Amino acid sequence: MKFSSRRTTFKLIAAGAIFSALFPALSFAQGAAWPSKPVSLLVGYPPGGLTDAGARFVSKGMSTAFGQSVVIENKPGAGGNIAAAEVLRSNDPNKLLVANTSFVINPHTYSTPSPIPTEFTPIGLILESQLVLVVNSAAPVKNLAEFVAWAKSESAKGGLTYASSGNGGNTHLAMEYFRERTGMPKMNHVPYRGSGPAIQDLVGNQIPTMMDAASLLIPHIASGKLRPILVTGSSRLPALPDVPTAAELGIKDFNVTVFVALWGPAKMPADMVARANAAMNAALSDPAIASQIQKNGDMVGGGSPERLNAMTRDGYKLWGEVARRNNIRAD
Repeated sequence: MKFSSRRTTFKLIAAGAIFSALFPALSFAQGAAWPSKPVSLLVGYPPGGLTDAGARFVSKGMSTAFGQSVVIENKPGAGGNIAAAEVLRSNDPNKLLVANTSFVINPHTYSTPSPIPTEFTPIGLILESQLVLVVNSAAPVKNLAEFVAWAKSESAKGGLTYASSGNGGNTHLAMEYFRERTGMPKMNHVPYRGSGPAIQDLVGNQIPTMMDAASLLIPHIASGKLRPILVTGSSRLPALPDVPTAAELGIKDFNVTVFVALWGPAKMPADMVARANAAMNAALSDPAIASQIQKNGDMVGGGSPERLNAMTRDGYKLWGEVARRNNIRAD
């Protein structure tokens, strides 16, 4: 669905929300028996990305905990908004949303209405990923000081060019936030249709630099095709022990991660939330799953709905401010 039809879609969403508010028992009639039928995890991205991987990490373990099938439904489009809109519209506890950091960014960057994270019920964090600032092997820099000097020298020639996974996405906003925190001049942003094509051009020396999730970049760093400059979390990554954090390099107030998490529809009953959270945590406690997440360079999530709620609130505020200061739009 193209977003030329989003106004009609969100009128339908609003109507559905009113219906559900008037007749909540029809949506949540399963009560203590929940789930009494298969549960769907809606993913707003194609198979193969970080969000889809997060859903697959927990689906089998959640199915075992529930005693019901847990199936993944990929509904890509509009930065994850299409899947989120369906969960909001259906108001069905058997349809849960797996979304990433763009979920808290989209309301600030789309000119047409986007689902608001606070309208959903937080269930739990699946994983977090630090970002890595990388350059391709042809770039004449090896550390942050050289990178900043390079950006300033390129400014006189029209500006340093960087890639992102798309206009208004987390990698776009993170790079602009990094530029602000380091005092670098404006750079030229080249948006791609996803991280995959952007990384492909980066590896092929078609574009010099970008910032993206560690799990997507580590294979290319290991091959020597990309050179890491820094990681954006609070501590060094075990998979990249020689790469300093932004804080170690003196960049203040730049502790940035992206996340994949699980939400339910609006006003999901507390007993259902508790059961879904317990099932997700049980899935993440499987040593094989935890090991795979860490092997990829990501951090295992888990914890309470309150933890996710706090991350959602903080991310919504931070990225909204970054988007407004830099006039970033997704469409």
